[in-house]
Amino acid sequence: MTGLPASGSSDMQTHLLNESEKITSVHYKILGMCWAGWVFDFYDLILFTFLLIPISKEYNFSNLQMSYVLGATLAATAIGGVIFGILADRYGRKPVLQWTILTYSIGTFLSGLAGSFWLLMIFRILTGLGVGGEWGTGQTYIGETFPAKVRGRYCAMMQTGAPLGIALASIVGGLISPLIGWRACFFISLLPAILVLFIRNHLPESDLWLLRKKIIKSGIATIREKGNTGLQQLQLLFSKANRKYFILGLILAIFDMSAYWLTYSWMPGYLHTERNFTLAKSAFWILVTQTGGFLGYLIFGFVADRLGRRPAYSIYSVIMALGLVMVTFFWDYIVMYPFIILAFMFMVGFGTGMFGGFGSLFSELFPTSIRSTAMGSAFNLARGIQFFTPVVISIIAIRYGLGGGISLAALFALLTGAWIWTFPETREKKLFAGD
Repeated sequence: MTGLPASGSSDMQTHLLNESEKITSVHYKILGMCWAGWVFDFYDLILFTFLLIPISKEYNFSNLQMSYVLGATLAATAIGGVIFGILADRYGRKPVLQWTILTYSIGTFLSGLAGSFWLLMIFRILTGLGVGGEWGTGQTYIGETFPAKVRGRYCAMMQTGAPLGIALASIVGGLISPLIGWRACFFISLLPAILVLFIRNHLPESDLWLLRKKIIKSGIATIREKGNTGLQQLQLLFSKANRKYFILGLILAIFDMSAYWLTYSWMPGYLHTERNFTLAKSAFWILVTQTGGFLGYLIFGFVADRLGRRPAYSIYSVIMALGLVMVTFFWDYIVMYPFIILAFMFMVGFGTGMFGGFGSLFSELFPTSIRSTAMGSAFNLARGIQFFTPVVISIIAIRYGLGGGISLAALFALLTGAWIWTFPETREKKLFAGD
């Protein structure tokens, strides 16, 4: 990394958005659109878990078949994260953010037209491609444009879109789908594509990304433009300067993703089938966890900016693990006290707030030339590996029940909190166009 200052030339802008003393309206527009894209990104991904039962009943699909569809969707997010990450580093954050939203919106709409197992699989894979691309592009956008001293909290604020997306999926999939049918739930999910119009007309491109392009084009800095092809960008991830943190980041994301998806891929089914909840009651309890998740994400950024990235992860991992153990292994001991169970469900959601740290941490670890490629690849390859998670749980459930499978998430939560200490502390690190 060259670490060149932003003011590389007199004919170039000398004041970047990430050097602002105060947060401006432009910052809030960028945050708002990346956040909204992430809300509907996660909504489209999670909605399917609430529609598993009506879809499988209509077509007589087994739990294992539905696990394959969900797993394939997660695997597709890995491919989407890599592809759109490469595209964002080459063509800019703004256009690729639009492409990702269009991709997952169209994929979800087409899911409502599926008339067979394989068509459903194909359309969910298309959805997964867009879902995988949006996070890395949006987090890169925010990471590059917000000041270093508050980067953690605003990257985490974007992440609050995840629990809101799940809450929206809970309402549509758990409460509205019995009234309008599962196909209509997919059809109305095309509406987020409207966001593209606002992004196109009202958002600027990342000025840090633009400045890097100008520096390279001007020839005033000794920078070789690597990334002309996707292969070169991927190779750069494994260069001596980047491979250590890419591998560490990938492992961190795998641990955290495993904790998350072991928890949520079958949580509605766990409450419905093993705890005899109605679909509506199951949806309500999931809303409790997502309320905790929203507050967890929101607060995580302030904790990370104040205490550092590493302590914040560790604190949150313990909270999530404790909540998970109590609502699985110790359910029978606290079943007589619904308020206590709800409190632990809230803790599970709150603990997932550690996902709020990935955007700022990865922004600070990787150079501008491959930032989106690195972020999208590490985060979504980890999510893609979760292809096996729904299948693993369904297999474990044969002997130990869904609760037994979900309880494994506590172990991965604790591994996340321990692994973060293999990283340097990056709080308030400045980003440069010359990297």
